[in-house]
Amino acid sequence: MNVPAAAREVAKAPAGWIDISVSLHSGMVHWPGDPPVRIERFRDLERGDDSNISKLSMGSHTGTHMDAPLHFLRHGRSLDKMPLQATLGPARVIQISDPKRIMVAELRPHRIRRGERLLFKSSNSERCWKAQHFAREFVHLSLGAATFLAERRILTVGVDYLSVGAYEGKEGAAVHKVLLGAGIWIIEGLDLSQVAPGNYELLCLPLKIHQSEGAPARALLRPLSSAAGKRGPKR
Repeated sequence: MNVPAAAREVAKAPAGWIDISVSLHSGMVHWPGDPPVRIERFRDLERGDDSNISKLSMGSHTGTHMDAPLHFLRHGRSLDKMPLQATLGPARVIQISDPKRIMVAELRPHRIRRGERLLFKSSNSERCWKAQHFAREFVHLSLGAATFLAERRILTVGVDYLSVGAYEGKEGAAVHKVLLGAGIWIIEGLDLSQVAPGNYELLCLPLKIHQSEGAPARALLRPLSSAAGKRGPKR
């Protein structure tokens, strides 16, 4: 993936916010079979127009984005109906050491609680986003891990590549259905390469598209003290 230097640069605001979003640009890696990303100038000052206006063409599950229940559930809620508390508030970044899958055995020691927002940092952040082509083998949630999270009724889960589920086989769809069916909101396509495991304040807002099953989002983290991070939301 030929990513412009500015696109890989992680922004850090004076207030301590860390940008964990992936910059959108033409030709970027996207899910196979989805529409390619094309961003071009519709009007251009350099061509004598009176303003710059860009034309965007891409799938709704491109780069950093969110999944709504409607993505896999026929009568699921659309993303414009998402409660804002799903992606605004305390969150935990958990380091995943398994090079292939997120397994229950690795999650169990973290004592995951009801209502938490969890972001999983794996080797994807350093490896996959630097690749020129879609990485078919990326760290993803196992079906067992998805069920484990659903049983604990967490609020939100985030992963550092384009899907919570595997690319090959039917398990990827099953993972989505388990999470979304349990009312868990999904953030995909994060870049956590500049973030250490720990407690943070999360701010992630998808575009408000009417009856959308997914939409691009901007995601930010700001470190929290250990004490503040332990006060997770309940629902």
